[in-house]
Amino acid sequence: MKNVLKTGAILIMLMCVVASTSYAQKFGYVNSAEVLAALPDVKQADSNLEALQKQLQKKYEQSVEAYRTELQTVQERVQKGELSPVEQEQEAEKLKAKELALGKQQQDLAGQLEEKRQTLLKPIYDKINEAIKNVAKENGYQFIFEQGVLLYAEDEANVTNLVKAKLGIAP
Repeated sequence: MKNVLKTGAILIMLMCVVASTSYAQKFGYVNSAEVLAALPDVKQADSNLEALQKQLQKKYEQSVEAYRTELQTVQERVQKGELSPVEQEQEAEKLKAKELALGKQQQDLAGQLEEKRQTLLKPIYDKINEAIKNVAKENGYQFIFEQGVLLYAEDEANVTNLVKAKLGIAP
C-alpha cells in the first residue's frame, strides 16, 4: 500500500513538473536604442529634421533681427526727442506685441519640428515593433521588455540581434 501511495505521489509530482514546464513562459529583452542607432532610416530622418530645424531657426532669427532693428529705431527716436510721451507709449505697446508674437513664433516652430519628428519616426517605430513581434512569435517569447528598465537579465534572453537581423541590419 505504501508503495502504491509513493508511486501515486511520484506520478502526481511528475505530472505537475511536466505541466509547469509546458506552460513556462519565455522572456526576452531588446535594446531598442541600439536598433534605432543602426537603422539607416533613422539617420535619414535625423538629417531631414536637422535641415528643417536650420530652416526654421533662420526664419526665427530673421524675425528677431527685424524686431531688434525696430526697437533700436524707436530708442533712437526717443533719444532725439522725436516722439511725444503718447507716441512712446504706442510704440512700446507695438514692440510688446511683437515681443509676444516672437515668443509664439518660437513655440510654433518648436511644435512644427516635433510634429515633423513624429511624422518621420512613426513608420520607423512601427517597423521596429513589427520586427520585435515577429521575433517573439518565431522564437516562442511571450514577453519582450526594453533593456533599459530591466534590473537583471540573462544574456540568452537578449533578442536585440534577432530584431536587427529581422530588419536587415548586421548585428
